[in-house]
Formats: sequence, structure tokens, C-alpha cells
Amino acid sequence: MAKNINDIPQLPQKTLNNLADSYKDVLLGIGEDPKREGLIKTPMRAAKSMDFLTHGYRQDPKKILESALFHEDYKQIVVVKDIEIYSLCEHHLLPFFGKAHIGYIPNGTIVGLSKIPRVVECYARRLQLQERLTTQIKDCLQEVLNPLGVAVVIEAQHLCMSMRGIQKQNSVTTTSEFTGAFLKNENTRQEFMHLIGANLH
Repeated sequence: MAKNINDIPQLPQKTLNNLADSYKDVLLGIGEDPKREGLIKTPMRAAKSMDFLTHGYRQDPKKILESALFHEDYKQIVVVKDIEIYSLCEHHLLPFFGKAHIGYIPNGTIVGLSKIPRVVECYARRLQLQERLTTQIKDCLQEVLNPLGVAVVIEAQHLCMSMRGIQKQNSVTTTSEFTGAFLKNENTRQEFMHLIGANLH
């Protein structure tokens, strides 16, 4: 179990053993021999990998934000961009990966900057759809911070498109969600889009 909100919570050993047995069945199902040298430890390795890739189910993103809230009279856009995302498509259990760009306008409350990538990670480390991931991040920030507005843009490549199916290797999917000032004021929204697109560093 996790000691604090920043630790990665692990599944119980019994659950890992059950997952490993399931992966052994998968190997048998595709015509492999789980007893051959290269695959003997694969079921447990795969179980531990799935444990890590889905640890977001065992974390509370709202508590992550609530652990670092501060009162501050700042009412301009705060942007954390280029947050790396690695997630699993719930339709094929294949990865999708890319970057998230998050902005919010404080309304008397700011959050420690490291907590925003942690929230993104928490939701990404679940079986996901990019559209849902975008909405969940937006809703969490809006509910906990009650800001004047939230903006979330995610750009990602999906291996379910490039490795199988249509097999388009270079396609990128972009999703966005806006609330408050970002939704109602085009200039505010355009300022955010400029900031995430500009090479300021």
C-alpha cells in the first residue's frame, strides 16, 4: 500500500499471482509454451508491468491537488505544458502517448506546480480514451481549485492506429477542454494556445 499520495500503490501479491496466471493462459492461447526458457518469468513480469501501468486506479487525483493548495491573489494564466503522457487504450490495451498542456486562471487559490503533472499521471495510468482523459483532468482541476477557468489540450499518438488496423504511423490526435474564461473569452483562449505553442524556454 502507498505510504502517502506521492507513492505508487502496488497490487497485493495474491492479485499479482492471479494476473500472472492469466498471462500464462494468454501465452498458451496464442500457441506459445510458457515453460520455455525465455517465457518462464514473462507472466509475472507482465503482471507487474500491468500493475504499474494502471496504478492510477489506486490514487485519488483530488487528494493530490488538495495536498498543496495555497491562497494567492494572482489572476493571470498559469500554464504547465509538455507534460508527458503514457496511457493504455481501453479498446485494444495498446499504448497511446504524447503531451498534455494545462492552464488555469486562479481565483484566490493556486496549487503546487508539481501536482498538476501528478494529476495527469494519475488519470493516464488507467485504461483510457484520450477524450475521457482530457475531460477528467479538466473536471478535477475545476472542482478542486474553483478557478476562473481551466484549459486542457492533449496531443497523442495511438499504437492501436499505427501498429494495427489502419496502420497510419504519423497521425496525431488532439483533444481539448475549456471552462470559464477560456471557454467564454476567445482572447484568453488564444493567449493560452499561443503560450503552449511558443518556445519560451
